[in-house]
Amino acid sequence: MSGSGPEAVAQRTPALRRAIWAVLLAGVVLVAGCGLQAGSAVPLRVGPGSIRPVPELQGVAVTVGSKDFTEQHILGYIIEFALVAAGAEVRDLTDIHGSNSLRDAQLSGQIDIAYDYTGTGWVNYLGNEKPVPDEQGQFDAVREADRAQHAMVWAAMAPMNNTYALATARRTAEKTGVTTLSEYAELVATEPAAAATCVGTEFNVRQDGFPGMARAYGIDEGRVQKRIVQDAVVFQATADAGQCAFGSVAATDGRIPALDLVLLEDDRAFFPKYNAALVMRAEFADAHPEVTALMAPISGLLTNESITELNRQVDVEGREPAEVARDWMVANGFVTEE
Repeated sequence: MSGSGPEAVAQRTPALRRAIWAVLLAGVVLVAGCGLQAGSAVPLRVGPGSIRPVPELQGVAVTVGSKDFTEQHILGYIIEFALVAAGAEVRDLTDIHGSNSLRDAQLSGQIDIAYDYTGTGWVNYLGNEKPVPDEQGQFDAVREADRAQHAMVWAAMAPMNNTYALATARRTAEKTGVTTLSEYAELVATEPAAAATCVGTEFNVRQDGFPGMARAYGIDEGRVQKRIVQDAVVFQATADAGQCAFGSVAATDGRIPALDLVLLEDDRAFFPKYNAALVMRAEFADAHPEVTALMAPISGLLTNESITELNRQVDVEGREPAEVARDWMVANGFVTEE
């Protein structure tokens, strides 16, 4: 991972420890030509709290997946701890590389349940170009379409919306007066050097990223002084306000408050809504409706503020995602620590 300073070290530390855990665990995830082959054990033990053993879930084998970044690790472990407390036999297949790989694993039945994002489902999985502008409407649309087309169930949407955004240092916002994307577009047009922008590699090419944003806001990409970097580099570079005055971020990243960055308002509502929600095959969801009932109160507490704080504990303080997820579940009374 690129970058330097305490933040970069903090970002590397959990990843390094996870790599060590993966080597030590006997049930490591195997990747072969036919796909993901096995899961590992849940990394920490928990007992029942407000989540009590559910007779219908006793001994039911459930494989939980996630993508390969901090927030997804946390969300995957939250599912695992809830299901363990309910009595299920849980296998851990978190840390799958990329949205498409997780999706393929779910469609093929290798993953039973995961948190995913409504905007990802609507745009990336279902191939729609125009997002639904409100959060509930976007959830309803992806839920109906994905069940009809792929027999996939979306349930228990959380308030958290991990959408794309542009961020800037607070002092840069005060200096330039730019607080909205329309004002950013005007700055690009009138003073390109003052609007120099660090852009993550994926955001740079996604149609729900910079290209689409530029079209929506009438930005001439030829005038943008753009630096394409790894996502992890964007935060410190934008905070330092040296080479980049603005940077592309995910809205719930814990480094935003830690580095005193502010998000520009998407005043034309370009970016899709990316609320987290449970995703399961219809066969699994219909056979085990208790899972959705179990997870709904948990999803209800996953706000932008709460998930940003959990992300911060991992990416800034260097804590393990499993520990952060467990402690949050314990603090909210869902499970007890063993």
